[in-house]
Amino acid sequence: MLKVSDSKKGLVRKHLKDSYTHRLTLEPNDTRRLASLCGQYDEHLRQIEQRLDIHIMNRGNAFQLSGTQNKVTAGSEILLQLYNETNSCDDLTPPVVHLFLQEAGIEALMEDSQVESPDIPSIPLVRLKKVTIKPRGTNQQHYVQSIKQHDINFATGPAGTGKTYLAVACAVEALEQDLVKRILLVRPAVEAGEKLGFLPGDLSQKIDPYLRPLYDALYEMLGFDTVAKLIERNVIEVAPLAYMRGRTLNNSYIILDESQNTTKEQMKMFLTRIGFGSTAVITGDTTQIDLPRGIKSGLIHASEVLKDVEGIGTTVFQSKDVVRHPLVQRIVEAYDDHENIPQTMSLLEGKEKE
Repeated sequence: MLKVSDSKKGLVRKHLKDSYTHRLTLEPNDTRRLASLCGQYDEHLRQIEQRLDIHIMNRGNAFQLSGTQNKVTAGSEILLQLYNETNSCDDLTPPVVHLFLQEAGIEALMEDSQVESPDIPSIPLVRLKKVTIKPRGTNQQHYVQSIKQHDINFATGPAGTGKTYLAVACAVEALEQDLVKRILLVRPAVEAGEKLGFLPGDLSQKIDPYLRPLYDALYEMLGFDTVAKLIERNVIEVAPLAYMRGRTLNNSYIILDESQNTTKEQMKMFLTRIGFGSTAVITGDTTQIDLPRGIKSGLIHASEVLKDVEGIGTTVFQSKDVVRHPLVQRIVEAYDDHENIPQTMSLLEGKEKE
């Protein structure tokens, strides 16, 4: 139950211009749930304030929010959603609050657009036997929808945006629904500037540690024993990209991870392996290319060559889509800003010469 009364007032705080005040009462008046909502020393309220640039005051279950109208409306909706969440979980945590803020489309609000409710029925869910996975935010929802609609999908963006995790989830869903017969998880044998030669074993064994994020996602979704059995039966295959040459993959779900480290030739080879009844998802982060200097990334090249090809889905994630610790988003943005400085300086120097 939500009781609301609105009134436009003057400035509540000096830094808030064109202030709009919104009052709401959260019911039922449950002390434990309210404490969970607010967090220790009101840390959750401060987190919402900082992200939305609004001011929140409360006394018991009565809340007052002040700021620009669209941000206050978003803050009220988030408080209501979080309060509903306290009914089904013991205690909220800052990461959970962060994810709710991500879900609400905060960046769109900064551009004076409407709030997107996280409960709209059009959100594409990934339904597995062990768990149901709900995409976070507009880009993740678009990504999952695109995977379900297209046979080939490209996903680029920074770490922590859920590219690989959601791709694995969609692959497991397709396998459980008998839409495909097998899952192939593929990565190029190039990692972070390090050499693989010193590692023991053949190429497959050398690259195995780098495939650990894919294994972890599978273990979470299927369980350790099930994954082990499926790998033994070759229903799930984890392999280096080099092992794909010469194969035709029918009725398969193929995920090429870390594809920014493919060459143009490798990417073309991979894309032409795809057979009937197969789905391919190609993920990568173009800011973390570890190829030798002078070699163009196959992911960047493919994005240019295939941009107008019908039937291929593309999702571009931004730093705002990061769903890890809030600091990860700031780190990604800081690196992007730092890397853009030399380009800006070059442009300024060119104008000065003119």
